[in-house]
Parts: sequence; C-alpha cells; structure tokens
Amino acid sequence: MTDTRVPSRVFPRAKQEADRAKGGVSTPQTQDPAYRLAFQDMDFLLREDLRPVRFQLELLKPELVIDEAGIASTFVMYGSARIPAPDRAQALLAAATDDASRKIAERLVAKSKYYEVARELGRLASGFAVDTDGRRHFVVCSGGGPSIMEAANRGAADVGAESIGLNIVLPHEQAPNPYVTPRLSLQFHYFALRKMHFLLHARALAAFPGGFGTFDELFELLTLIQTGKIQPIPVLLYGKEFWQRVVNFEALVEEGVVSAKDLDIFTYCETAEEGWECVQRFYQDRSLDTGLAEAEQHAADEIAAQANTSR
Repeated sequence: MTDTRVPSRVFPRAKQEADRAKGGVSTPQTQDPAYRLAFQDMDFLLREDLRPVRFQLELLKPELVIDEAGIASTFVMYGSARIPAPDRAQALLAAATDDASRKIAERLVAKSKYYEVARELGRLASGFAVDTDGRRHFVVCSGGGPSIMEAANRGAADVGAESIGLNIVLPHEQAPNPYVTPRLSLQFHYFALRKMHFLLHARALAAFPGGFGTFDELFELLTLIQTGKIQPIPVLLYGKEFWQRVVNFEALVEEGVVSAKDLDIFTYCETAEEGWECVQRFYQDRSLDTGLAEAEQHAADEIAAQANTSR
C-alpha cells in the first residue's frame, strides 16, 4: 500500500445522490411522490407545516451568500420606490391630470434630488477599503427595487463595487434594479426574514423619504436600538423637512411615550458627504470606547483607522 492518504469523506454528496435518484428505474413505486427525496419534493417543502423549515432556509441562504462573498458589514439604504430619478421627474409632472395629482407630482419632483444623494452616498460607502482580513465593510445594501434603492446600487456600480439587493415577492410583478450585483441579488418570501438580513450586517443605515415599507423597516431599527437589543449604529434620516412633517418626534417626547435621548438615535442629513462624515465620526468615537467587547472593539478600531485614512 503506497497511498496512505485518508479520504476527506466517505458518503456521497447530496447533489450526487440527487442526480442518481433522477436516473433510477421507473416503477409505480418510484413514480409516486412519496418516493421523492425530501429535499427534491417541492410539494413537501411547501406544505403549511414545513414553514419553520422554510424560515430556516431563508435565514441561512442569504447569510451563506453574503459570508462567502467576503462581506463583513453593510451600509443599508431605505427609501421610496416612487420618487423619480431627476431625468424622469418632469415627465411625472407632465402626466398629472388634476390639481391633486399635480400637487403630489410636485412634491415627488422636489424629492427627486435624493436620487443623486443616494447615488453619491453609495459611491462613498463603496470606496471603503477592505480590512486586514480581506473582508469588505459598508457594502451597499438596498431593497433591490427602483428609485432610491436603484440609486444606492447604482452608486456602487459607478465605482466598480459590488452591492446587495434584498428583493421580495409581491403581488405585482417586479424585478431587481439592473445595478444590483447578480450574485448578491437575493429574493425573499418572508418580510420578517428580509428585515432581519437588512440589519444582521448593517453598520450604518440611511433612510430617505418613503412610505409604509420605509417606516416599517426604520422604526423596527429605532426600536431595537432604543431597547438595547442591538448596539447603536449610525442612523441617517435624509430630508429633515420631510421627516419632521410626517412624524412629530418631538410630540412623542412631549407625550411621554419616548425619552428625549431617544431622538439622539438618528441624525438628520441632506448631503452624501454630510452622512458619510457622520458615519466616520461615529466609529472614530466608538473606537475610544473601552467598554466594548473585544471583537466589537477590534472592529470599531479597524473601521475608525480606515475612516481616518480615507478622510
């Protein structure tokens, strides 16, 4: 015996077994659905009582994809799918047929400036250098849709960087915007799992003007930080006039349902440079916090050091 190497495995891989199962003999027994391998049986996997398994799969797959792409942290960007890009804004206004629709169109046109702001913020975040372990930080992550989400992914594409799109199955037809990196374009069935993946790797978040979806995602984050369920991260609210008009945060303090210090969780911003400066300042200050756990301290120090060199 000249070859004494021990094999790395003795069982065949699942894919090999699946391929072998497809090419088996055909009998009444093998043709019945009961005979299918469980992981190849879609009718089985889509049963109501398999929901916990589908939850687990939808949690695991994106985590593996993101980890295998060498992504350590993300810069998440929320915002409306209805705000037009500047070059389409006037067409929206021209399509208005009455005073009410014209007024709405005018407001949307006014917010179209945030398309370019989100795009520039995507560029800035995507320019952040890899860490000493070769892992990437502040990788742009959006909901994968149009408008503000498209702008964020487009900013990353402008500088040749990859970006993430977390899309979701909706009743009306939709597709990921063309600037999402194909291998990082992920689709979800469960809103809860999608929201979890938005925040698992988030180390900064920007919320642009938006509707129910933006509110849902933003207020969940604010609640998690407020209750101490997650460590604080920079939370940027773009469009102070919009946010103060649609949410009276100060009234919540006056009513006693939140504390004044809770309003320090977020920062109003208008420009991409202002927001990026806020993120860098946050981690520079955090790197001085010796009360952090060792791993968190190391990460904060790493980001702060790179923030200093990128200024």
